[in-house]
Amino acid sequence: MLERLRQEFCELYGADGDIRAYFAPGRVNLIGEHTDYNGGHVFPCALTLGTYAVARPREDRVLRFYSMNFESFGVIESSLDDLIPSQEASWTNYPKGVMWAFEKKGMKLEHGLDIAICGDIPNGSGLSSSASLEVLTGVILKDLFGFDVSMVDIALIGQYSENNFNGCNCGIMDQFASAMGKKDHAIFLDTNTLDYKYAPVMLHDAKIVITNSKVKHSLVDSAYNDRRNESEKALEELKTVVDIQTLGDLTEEQFEAHKDAIKDEVRKKRAKHAVYENQRTIRAQEALKDNDILLFGQLMNASHESLKNDYEVSCEEIDILVDLAWKVEGVIGSRITGGGFGGCTVSIVKNEAVDTFTRTLETEYMKKVGHKPEFYIVDVGEGARKLS
Repeated sequence: MLERLRQEFCELYGADGDIRAYFAPGRVNLIGEHTDYNGGHVFPCALTLGTYAVARPREDRVLRFYSMNFESFGVIESSLDDLIPSQEASWTNYPKGVMWAFEKKGMKLEHGLDIAICGDIPNGSGLSSSASLEVLTGVILKDLFGFDVSMVDIALIGQYSENNFNGCNCGIMDQFASAMGKKDHAIFLDTNTLDYKYAPVMLHDAKIVITNSKVKHSLVDSAYNDRRNESEKALEELKTVVDIQTLGDLTEEQFEAHKDAIKDEVRKKRAKHAVYENQRTIRAQEALKDNDILLFGQLMNASHESLKNDYEVSCEEIDILVDLAWKVEGVIGSRITGGGFGGCTVSIVKNEAVDTFTRTLETEYMKKVGHKPEFYIVDVGEGARKLS
């Protein structure tokens, strides 16, 4: 893919100058959904799927973008003097947003860039193609402009740009996982403090299987922001009766003792999910450390039930995939992953059951929905980086 991208870059922009290559991965979250903006823990890992870029500095202030994934758009031309979101900018709103955010943080871009990208993260799958593109842009800017920023800084800048330039009130998880990924490890991240540790993903006789429902979603949709607003209002109500800063500060017992301070039943359900999901994630990380994969799977299943019933971010197609997965012998756990409203499930499946799993889900999902899902048997990969 990278070689094809290099060739495309040279055909579009010419082969002269300082041409460099970069990669940023997508992510899958094993457990800990919609906790990242509620001050809780998440447990994602970077994938070997991701976004590649080839880039070169220019001598003027022109920006030229091209994506092999959106060939019909051709080269989209812009300028460092035009870092404002627009419908016409299409997918380039994500890299332009990061450039805007770098400048907001005092890092001036003194010259334009030629950029070509290509990715193998399915668009709209919930595997964080947008965060991958944001972190990728950050790595390009760090390298080509010599900015003194850490990979954590790049993750935070990516989140800032998505919140304030692209209008999605996302948490830090997606950008952090893409920037800080480590091969064969998940990241146990406290999103309130950004304290993190790496946990080996040793599944021995099992695989991580991602199933794409082929139902696309957009996190900029109002439903995502609604969930965040509902959670924040519930937190304010709880603060009147208990000394906390985030929903992630509460245990299940503390929540049950104080939940009646939340005056709306919907907000109560949202807060319950945030509290219980955070505690599930803490237990799941410990289960993986203790090699208790069965408990890890049970916590994944409980996570899905909560996302379906309390946080209400699942959908019919995703629920069909999860219900089908739970009936296949050898499936240790299965749940929705990502922001919700479509996208993918993540399942842990014993090696000997993988073929049965994919065959069963493909056949039954086709009968119920009318199209086939896609399956990715994934490896846990490294974080974003410049390529040699």
